[in-house]
Amino acid sequence: MLTFKTYRDEWRGNLRGDVLAGIVVALALIPEAIGFSVIAGVDPKIGLYASFSIAMIISITGGRPAMISAATAATAVLMVTLVRDHGLQYLLAATILAGVVQVAAGFARLGYVMRFVSRSVMTGFVNALAILIFMAQLPELVGMPWQTYAMISLGLAIIYLFPRITKAVPSPLVCIIVLTILSLLLHIDVRTVGDLGELPSSLPTFLLPDVPFTLETLWIILPYSLGVAAVGLLESLLTASIVDQMTDTKSDKNRECVGQGIANFVTGFLGGMAGCAMIGQSVINVKSGGRTRLSTFVAGAFLLFMLMSLGDWLRVIPMPALVAIMIMVSIGTFSWSSLNDLRKHPRRSSIVMLATVITVVGTHNLALGVGVGVLLSGIFFAWKVSQIFRVTSTLSSDGAERHYLIEGQLFFASAEDFLNAFDFKERLQRALVDVTHAHIWDLTGVGAVDTAVLKFRREGVEVEVVGLNEASVTIMDKLAMHNEPGALERVFSH
Repeated sequence: MLTFKTYRDEWRGNLRGDVLAGIVVALALIPEAIGFSVIAGVDPKIGLYASFSIAMIISITGGRPAMISAATAATAVLMVTLVRDHGLQYLLAATILAGVVQVAAGFARLGYVMRFVSRSVMTGFVNALAILIFMAQLPELVGMPWQTYAMISLGLAIIYLFPRITKAVPSPLVCIIVLTILSLLLHIDVRTVGDLGELPSSLPTFLLPDVPFTLETLWIILPYSLGVAAVGLLESLLTASIVDQMTDTKSDKNRECVGQGIANFVTGFLGGMAGCAMIGQSVINVKSGGRTRLSTFVAGAFLLFMLMSLGDWLRVIPMPALVAIMIMVSIGTFSWSSLNDLRKHPRRSSIVMLATVITVVGTHNLALGVGVGVLLSGIFFAWKVSQIFRVTSTLSSDGAERHYLIEGQLFFASAEDFLNAFDFKERLQRALVDVTHAHIWDLTGVGAVDTAVLKFRREGVEVEVVGLNEASVTIMDKLAMHNEPGALERVFSH
């Protein structure tokens, strides 16, 4: 339960660490926000407005302190066709509608779907994101002059070695300051933040999207809004789980759904694109010492402050400094122990992890990759449960009655084994099907029992099903048809 003391601790429990971490994150947000704007086909200011707006709002409304949300590639790629075919205003309208969908999802308590994401899927998701983060730096690595590689190497050295001297200041912030000073003093010719695009110099205004308020507009933006809402929530909830593990704390997944929705809803009116949680920036925040909501708020507020007051200084930050930070994030995000686990973990778990990685990296679609992983996890789980199923039987001394003992879970994956265990042509007077040690789960399981009972009756054998537990009785009473008039004809006429 959220109390005033808890909420206060979520803001004031780590003042110094949160402020410094927020500053580092704000600096790292700039090139990504600009890059994601380019992906979506809009002006850089759209991504920058979204980043500070979403970060500041989610710090208040979200359910995971210290997690960073802003404009992301995951949502940007979904908007490309909408912007190309209909323009920026429809993107803003779609962002607002996506926020409404996410708020509804939160009130519907869809945050609990994270329970169905296995550890193998989570590991695959993290590894795929680490690879994508590194791949996103390739344009700044390939075909560049030697000075770029030298500065990136120096930046990485500062990031990893400076903490041995002191941890009072986050090493990524030191990296940005040192490389910026060096590039200015030595006039090193490398790409800078200013080369990515024009930075906004004025505050956004609160305006309604300039679109017709008609059903036609709704049908245009609805598919995009649903896609953005789903992908945004999926990435946000997965990132929340990762931050939970990194900080050994808990988050409120349903509140996070509502918070993401409110942030996107408001951002659409401010002229920003939809966004969600960013695992890379969240890792930077946590590794730089961020622990509470204040770090997320500072990231958004300092980004806004820099855009309004320090634009000239931001433009001269060398890209190698930011690339070095993102390489650090990539290395820190990747689960290196998972490579060794490939030999130790069950083969099915490894297949799920690798399939998730391959799908995400191959399609750049996080939702599709996680969907493939969850689907494979479900299939493998069902297969494994179906193997823990056994049917044994004993024949009475006079040969007139056979007692079948069913053990395990009777559902769609074990129904065939259940039916194959019976010899319907055996000359019997009576068959007793004992399900005391079994559980009937679904319509397929009920159908298998129907089929077995009716096949015995067709052969003139008296059959009785005994030992049903309470849940099995409920589903059988609701769905079973073997005791209904004409059941034999209906079942075997298909």
